[in-house]
Amino acid sequence: MTETKSFHIGDVLSIAPGKLVSPDHIAGVYKILEWMSGEDGLMTHQLPRVSRECEPYLIQQFPELTSEVVPSEFPNGWDDVAAFLATLYPKYGEFVQVAPIPEGDHTAIDPISEIKMMRPDLPIIGVEI
Repeated sequence: MTETKSFHIGDVLSIAPGKLVSPDHIAGVYKILEWMSGEDGLMTHQLPRVSRECEPYLIQQFPELTSEVVPSEFPNGWDDVAAFLATLYPKYGEFVQVAPIPEGDHTAIDPISEIKMMRPDLPIIGVEI
């Protein structure tokens, strides 16, 4: 049996369909992607790629969420996000169990190497702490 971990429904929706509605904001995105990919310490520039790797598995785990339409705007900020998420709790619960992606379906790339691949025109200076 595959190990799972509990995540807020807003964390899942922040990856698939990809609109930031996590109650933990971007920290929720980091947490779910790091869990699913098995890679700790993802950096901001890596999130889009790892999201693309994880999204099909979230859709596979929660196909019913594909019918949910996340509003394109939340005029009242977090209050509107929280109200939207509350409409989903009766159907899905506030938290869902998420399995990681299969081993081998995530490509671990050194963050400095990846940023150099993304922007070869920029000088990148690594600082070791």
